[in-house]
Amino acid sequence: MTDKLNDSDDTPQLQALVQIIFGEPASKSNSRRLVRYGGVSRLIKSEKALNYSDVFKQQCRPLAQLMTGDLRITLHIFYASRRPDLDESLILDLMQGLIYENDRQVKERHAYWGLDPENPRTEILIERIDCVAPKKKPRHKAGAKKERQLQDGDLALPV
Repeated sequence: MTDKLNDSDDTPQLQALVQIIFGEPASKSNSRRLVRYGGVSRLIKSEKALNYSDVFKQQCRPLAQLMTGDLRITLHIFYASRRPDLDESLILDLMQGLIYENDRQVKERHAYWGLDPENPRTEILIERIDCVAPKKKPRHKAGAKKERQLQDGDLALPV
């Protein structure tokens, strides 16, 4: 094998990824419980959310190079009963550091509720999309415009 074929800089950026995570996710909005540590009350994840987090991390194949740029995520979440609300936010949080750097990269998402009592799971499709909002140009510091005008001779100096 030549060095050129093994050059990691020539590896194209991952454009899409599909994963299936088995188990029923907890709703993030209902997944907090109040506990007291040393006289201080704190909100922590519920037992169901903690268990799902462990199950998710065991099944999710982390990427050696995280996906970059703006992303579209499609989730088909199959629950074991009709009771849970559709809530993908815990799943988006759990993919941080495994699939992408931060869930703020997700600019488009589609979530679908499904029922499968025998096989609760989440089918995930993550796709790179064109940049939704280009990064802002850095702002010039105050007085920079006058300095440029002086340099260009557009502004007369007071006598």
